[in-house]
Amino acid sequence: MQKPALPQSFLQAPITHRGLHNLPNGIPENSLASFEAAIARGYGIELDLQLSQDGIAMVFHDYSLERLTSEKGAVAQRTTAALGDIPLTGGVEGIPTLSETLALVAGRVPLLIELKDQDGALGPNVGPLEDATIKALAGYNGDVALMSFNPHSVAALADLAPHIPRGLTTCDYLPEDWPTIPKARLVELVPIPDFNRTGSSFISHQASDLRSAPVTTLKAQNVPILCWTIRSSTEEQAARQIADNVTFEGYLPA
Repeated sequence: MQKPALPQSFLQAPITHRGLHNLPNGIPENSLASFEAAIARGYGIELDLQLSQDGIAMVFHDYSLERLTSEKGAVAQRTTAALGDIPLTGGVEGIPTLSETLALVAGRVPLLIELKDQDGALGPNVGPLEDATIKALAGYNGDVALMSFNPHSVAALADLAPHIPRGLTTCDYLPEDWPTIPKARLVELVPIPDFNRTGSSFISHQASDLRSAPVTTLKAQNVPILCWTIRSSTEEQAARQIADNVTFEGYLPA
C-alpha cells in the first residue's frame, strides 16, 4: 500500500487546535475567522469534519449542534445551506464547508484534517464522509494530511486517495472517555494495531499518554509523532521531548 510521507511543514510551526480561537479575540473554534487568525501568525491548522444531510463535508467538531451554536439536533440532520445559516456561538459566520475552508486557506499553511467517526462505535460503517472529503480536496495544492480515530475511515481514505498523507488519531482509550464505545473495541485500539494496515504515515496522540509503549515503538521506527491538545508552554515543553510537533489551544507558542 502506498504510504505518502507527511510533509515537513507539519513538523515545523505549531498547529492550532480547531483554528486560533477563544483567546482575547473571542473567535469561535473551527470558524473561518479562527483559520484566518492562525494563518496571520503562520501556524498550521487542525480542523474537524462532520457530514451534512446532503452529503457535504462540514467543518464542525461535535455530532450535535448544542455546544457550539444556539440550535439543537445532529449536524447530519441539516442540509449544507441550513448549517451555513446557523451562526457559531461568539461569532457571526455560519458553519463552513470544507470547500469554503480550502478556498480561504489556499495553501498558505498546512491543514491537518480529522474526520470524525460516523460509525458510532469506531467500526466499519464509513464511506460517505471520506468520499465527500476527497471530492472537496480535488485540485487543492496546499499541504494536507488526513486522520481519524476510526481505522476503517483511514483505510477508506487510503483507497480513495492513496497519494494524500494519512494517519491515526490515537489515545489511551479509557472507557470513561469513550462511554458509547464497547470496551472490547477500546482494548483492541490501545496498541495502535492498524498503523501499517491503513498505510498510515503518522499518528496524532493524546499528549498525556505520549510515553505509552505503542508510541515508543512507532517513535523508534522514525514515525512522525504529533500530539493533542497542548494548553500551556509547560505542557508543550514536556510533549516535545517525544512529539515532533504539537496541536495547541488557549495560549500562543513561541
